[in-house]
Amino acid sequence: MSDGPDRRRLTPEERANLVAFIDGELTEAESRALTTKLTHSPTARREVELLKKTWEILDQLPRPAVNDQFHERTLSYVRSTEFRTEKRLESLKQAAAFLLRCAACVLTAAAVAVAARAVTKRAWANPDERLIQNLSLAEHLDEYLEVGDFEFLERLRNTPEFGANH
Repeated sequence: MSDGPDRRRLTPEERANLVAFIDGELTEAESRALTTKLTHSPTARREVELLKKTWEILDQLPRPAVNDQFHERTLSYVRSTEFRTEKRLESLKQAAAFLLRCAACVLTAAAVAVAARAVTKRAWANPDERLIQNLSLAEHLDEYLEVGDFEFLERLRNTPEFGANH
Protein backbone atom coordinates (compact mmCIF):
# COMPACT_ATOMS: atom_id res chain seq x y z
CA MET A 1 0.00 0.00 0.00
CA SER A 2 1.70 3.18 -1.16
CA ASP A 3 1.16 6.55 0.40
CA GLY A 4 1.00 8.42 -2.93
CA PRO A 5 -0.34 11.95 -3.36
CA ASP A 6 -3.85 10.79 -4.21
CA ARG A 7 -4.05 8.69 -1.01
CA ARG A 8 -3.00 11.73 1.08
CA ARG A 9 -5.54 14.16 -0.31
CA LEU A 10 -9.17 14.25 0.80
CA THR A 11 -11.78 12.94 -1.58
CA PRO A 12 -14.71 15.21 -2.43
CA GLU A 13 -16.92 13.13 -0.09
CA GLU A 14 -14.43 13.46 2.78
CA ARG A 15 -14.10 17.19 2.10
CA ALA A 16 -17.91 17.53 2.23
CA ASN A 17 -17.89 15.78 5.64
CA LEU A 18 -15.21 18.03 7.20
CA VAL A 19 -17.68 20.47 8.79
CA ALA A 20 -19.68 17.60 10.25
CA PHE A 21 -16.39 16.06 11.48
CA ILE A 22 -15.33 19.30 13.19
CA ASP A 23 -18.79 19.64 14.79
CA GLY A 24 -18.73 15.96 15.88
CA GLU A 25 -21.78 15.06 13.79
CA LEU A 26 -20.36 12.09 11.85
CA THR A 27 -21.10 8.47 12.66
CA GLU A 28 -18.42 6.61 14.56
CA ALA A 29 -17.28 4.69 11.47
CA GLU A 30 -17.08 7.85 9.32
CA SER A 31 -15.29 9.73 12.06
CA ARG A 32 -12.77 6.89 12.56
CA ALA A 33 -12.05 6.70 8.81
CA LEU A 34 -11.50 10.46 8.56
CA THR A 35 -9.31 10.48 11.70
CA THR A 36 -7.13 7.75 10.19
CA LYS A 37 -6.80 9.74 6.97
CA LEU A 38 -5.87 12.89 8.94
CA THR A 39 -3.28 10.95 10.96
CA HIS A 40 -1.47 9.78 7.83
CA SER A 41 -1.90 12.84 5.62
CA PRO A 42 -0.35 16.23 6.34
CA THR A 43 -2.23 17.66 3.35
CA ALA A 44 -5.57 16.57 4.80
CA ARG A 45 -4.60 17.97 8.25
CA ARG A 46 -3.79 21.33 6.62
CA GLU A 47 -7.27 21.39 5.02
CA VAL A 48 -8.90 20.75 8.41
CA GLU A 49 -6.81 23.44 10.07
CA LEU A 50 -7.71 25.95 7.34
CA LEU A 51 -11.36 25.13 7.76
CA LYS A 52 -11.15 25.56 11.56
CA LYS A 53 -9.40 28.93 11.13
CA THR A 54 -12.05 30.03 8.65
CA TRP A 55 -14.79 29.23 11.16
CA GLU A 56 -12.89 31.07 13.91
CA ILE A 57 -12.56 34.17 11.71
CA LEU A 58 -16.25 34.02 10.83
CA ASP A 59 -17.09 33.79 14.54
CA GLN A 60 -15.15 37.03 15.15
CA LEU A 61 -17.24 38.97 12.65
CA PRO A 62 -19.96 41.12 14.19
CA ARG A 63 -23.36 39.51 14.09
CA PRO A 64 -26.11 41.59 12.56
CA ALA A 65 -28.75 42.77 14.97
CA VAL A 66 -32.31 41.93 14.11
CA ASN A 67 -35.39 43.50 15.53
CA ASP A 68 -38.52 41.72 16.70
CA GLN A 69 -40.23 42.39 13.40
CA PHE A 70 -37.65 40.26 11.62
CA HIS A 71 -38.83 37.10 13.37
CA GLU A 72 -42.47 37.96 12.78
CA ARG A 73 -41.91 38.77 9.10
CA THR A 74 -39.91 35.59 8.59
CA LEU A 75 -42.57 33.44 10.25
CA SER A 76 -45.35 35.16 8.35
CA TYR A 77 -43.45 34.63 5.07
CA VAL A 78 -43.02 30.93 5.85
CA ARG A 79 -46.71 30.63 6.72
CA SER A 80 -47.74 32.38 3.51
CA THR A 81 -45.45 30.12 1.51
CA GLU A 82 -47.03 27.07 3.14
CA PHE A 83 -50.50 28.49 2.46
CA ARG A 84 -49.65 29.11 -1.21
CA THR A 85 -48.27 25.60 -1.49
CA GLU A 86 -51.44 24.17 0.05
CA LYS A 87 -53.56 26.28 -2.33
CA ARG A 88 -51.50 25.07 -5.28
CA LEU A 89 -51.89 21.47 -4.18
CA GLU A 90 -55.63 21.95 -3.74
CA SER A 91 -55.85 23.47 -7.22
CA LEU A 92 -53.91 20.53 -8.64
CA LYS A 93 -56.22 18.08 -6.86
CA GLN A 94 -59.28 19.85 -8.26
CA ALA A 95 -57.79 19.87 -11.76
CA ALA A 96 -56.94 16.17 -11.51
CA ALA A 97 -60.48 15.38 -10.31
CA PHE A 98 -61.93 17.41 -13.20
CA LEU A 99 -59.72 15.60 -15.73
CA LEU A 100 -60.75 12.24 -14.27
CA ARG A 101 -64.42 13.19 -14.58
CA CYS A 102 -63.85 14.30 -18.19
CA ALA A 103 -62.05 11.06 -18.98
CA ALA A 104 -64.90 9.07 -17.42
CA CYS A 105 -67.42 11.01 -19.52
CA VAL A 106 -65.45 10.43 -22.71
CA LEU A 107 -65.12 6.72 -21.97
CA THR A 108 -68.83 6.48 -21.16
CA ALA A 109 -69.74 8.29 -24.39
CA ALA A 110 -67.46 5.97 -26.36
CA ALA A 111 -69.04 2.90 -24.75
CA VAL A 112 -72.54 4.22 -25.52
CA ALA A 113 -71.53 4.94 -29.13
CA VAL A 114 -70.16 1.41 -29.57
CA ALA A 115 -73.29 -0.11 -28.02
CA ALA A 116 -75.58 2.07 -30.18
CA ARG A 117 -73.66 1.06 -33.30
CA ALA A 118 -74.03 -2.61 -32.42
CA VAL A 119 -77.77 -2.26 -31.76
CA THR A 120 -78.47 -0.28 -34.93
CA LYS A 121 -76.45 -2.70 -37.03
CA ARG A 122 -78.67 -5.54 -35.87
CA ALA A 123 -81.93 -3.58 -35.97
CA TRP A 124 -81.67 -2.24 -39.53
CA ALA A 125 -80.85 -4.53 -42.38
CA ASN A 126 -77.99 -3.59 -44.60
CA PRO A 127 -79.41 -2.58 -48.02
CA ASP A 128 -76.40 -4.09 -49.74
CA GLU A 129 -77.16 -7.50 -48.24
CA ARG A 130 -80.64 -7.50 -49.80
CA LEU A 131 -79.13 -6.55 -53.15
CA ILE A 132 -76.57 -9.35 -52.88
CA GLN A 133 -79.31 -11.88 -52.04
CA ASN A 134 -81.32 -10.81 -55.10
CA LEU A 135 -78.32 -10.41 -57.39
CA SER A 136 -79.51 -12.92 -59.99
CA LEU A 137 -82.86 -11.11 -60.15
CA ALA A 138 -81.09 -7.78 -60.60
CA GLU A 139 -78.84 -9.17 -63.32
CA HIS A 140 -81.85 -10.38 -65.37
CA LEU A 141 -84.24 -7.57 -64.50
CA ASP A 142 -84.34 -6.21 -68.07
CA GLU A 143 -85.35 -9.62 -69.42
CA TYR A 144 -88.05 -10.03 -66.78
CA LEU A 145 -89.46 -6.62 -67.59
CA GLU A 146 -89.76 -7.61 -71.29
CA VAL A 147 -91.97 -10.55 -70.29
CA GLY A 148 -94.57 -8.19 -68.99
CA ASP A 149 -96.94 -10.17 -66.77
CA PHE A 150 -97.60 -13.69 -65.56
CA GLU A 151 -100.12 -14.49 -68.27
CA PHE A 152 -97.32 -14.67 -70.78
CA LEU A 153 -95.46 -17.07 -68.57
CA GLU A 154 -98.59 -19.23 -68.18
CA ARG A 155 -99.02 -19.39 -71.92
CA LEU A 156 -95.36 -20.23 -72.29
CA ARG A 157 -95.69 -23.03 -69.82
CA ASN A 158 -98.56 -24.56 -71.74
CA THR A 159 -96.54 -24.78 -74.97
CA PRO A 160 -94.88 -28.07 -75.82
CA GLU A 161 -91.38 -26.55 -75.81
CA PHE A 162 -91.55 -25.33 -72.20
CA GLY A 163 -94.40 -27.38 -70.85
CA ALA A 164 -94.52 -29.88 -68.08
CA ASN A 165 -94.62 -32.75 -70.57
CA HIS A 166 -91.16 -31.96 -71.67
